[in-house]
Amino acid sequence: MDDVRLRPLVFEDWPLVHGWAKLPEMSRYQTWGPNTEAQTQSFVRESSALWHSRPQTSYPHAILLDDEVVGIADLHLRGPWAGEIGYGIHPDRWGRGIATAAARELLRMAFTERGRHRVYATCDPRNMASARVLVKIGMTYEGRMRETMRVGDGWRDSDQYAILEQEWRPV
Repeated sequence: MDDVRLRPLVFEDWPLVHGWAKLPEMSRYQTWGPNTEAQTQSFVRESSALWHSRPQTSYPHAILLDDEVVGIADLHLRGPWAGEIGYGIHPDRWGRGIATAAARELLRMAFTERGRHRVYATCDPRNMASARVLVKIGMTYEGRMRETMRVGDGWRDSDQYAILEQEWRPV
């Protein structure tokens, strides 16, 4: 999608982030939420401050669709050669290719700007939409890690997907 772009997350984005972070369907597969306003403010404050940390290892972005914040996308550097990506989109915007466009841009940043050799992502095995995004951007399913996250009153498995630098093709 040509009208999707990323920019650094700033604290002033918190009300828009809260618009979806407060929704139960948004946190269904997450270790957080639904968020209170204070929780969202804290999250956005901490995330936006990462742009000023040195060495910088996290790159939290606002996802914009026609200049409206509709989600967040993160690139985290893991050691000298790996990166991890993640994203969240307002449920009103699901199914429109926004997550795919944002994830592709994160891969471009990881490989061309941050010199990563390998980039991976994890998702709840029940989150088929997120798994489809990861496959669509060229990642390969690597396996299931058992009980990696505490969600609500139980444990959750995580499916891991990854792509290597030589497998990545800019779109």
